[in-house]
Amino acid sequence: MSLLFVVGCLFFPLFFTILCWSLQKHSSLQMEKKEAVLVASKLVSSVQAIMASTAGYIVSTSCKHIIDDQHWLSSAYTQFAVPYFIYDIYAMFLCHWHKHQVKGHGKDEGGAGSPGGTWAVARGYLHKEFLMVLHHAVMVLVCFPLSVVWRQGKGDFFLGCMLMAEVSTPFVCLGKILIQYKQQHTLLHKVNGTLMLLSFLCCRVLLFPYLYWAYGQHAGLPLLSVPLNIPAHVNLGAALLLAPQLYWFFLICRGACRLFRPRGSAPPAPRQPPGLHDGPRD
Repeated sequence: MSLLFVVGCLFFPLFFTILCWSLQKHSSLQMEKKEAVLVASKLVSSVQAIMASTAGYIVSTSCKHIIDDQHWLSSAYTQFAVPYFIYDIYAMFLCHWHKHQVKGHGKDEGGAGSPGGTWAVARGYLHKEFLMVLHHAVMVLVCFPLSVVWRQGKGDFFLGCMLMAEVSTPFVCLGKILIQYKQQHTLLHKVNGTLMLLSFLCCRVLLFPYLYWAYGQHAGLPLLSVPLNIPAHVNLGAALLLAPQLYWFFLICRGACRLFRPRGSAPPAPRQPPGLHDGPRD
């Protein structure tokens, strides 16, 4: 087992625990546990995203030959970061757990404190976050082995570009914190929402056409011919990775329409759909 993998297994949970403790004990913050869990989870996700996108930028800009050039960070950071996805599944569950208790389904009412209630919370979590949990599981069980073993040192440029998809994550996390503290009316929320929308579009949706275009430039092929000249399993993998990004981008656009709706226009439906920042967290 790689030492970097072990370091990642220790770093993310320990960092989260220290942040939770600090946010609750800091004299000027004095957050309740449920608030500390939410903010700490978003801070850990943001730090991971900054590290990943920085590593991705270094790798992608260092590889002049997009197939054969290698950079040590591509393998090293992948091994360090894969435990994050395991940790984040647990962190998301903790956030869901505390939100469930806040809504009046805690131990006092025989909800989350009883075995049946615990399983009900777990089922509710999996129902609400199924796509995100599936995404994280695929990253650990499929993408990690492929990137470390199957690539055999090829395509570090493409891996670096994929890591840069995390650029949008800090904006997603800040948006969720602002919503938690009911700051949707502020200029900061609107500016952050705009930056999140643009970064998600560029770094997660348009990323895939760009990768096809980059390969086409390398192989001397027009963009529309690239899918016909690469293995079918590569196209399938790209489609499976792109599909959830398109779904999340649709939710972001729908939330943006509500965010920038002029005052006095028709209010949203009573049961509000996912908001502007219901995008991915990794």
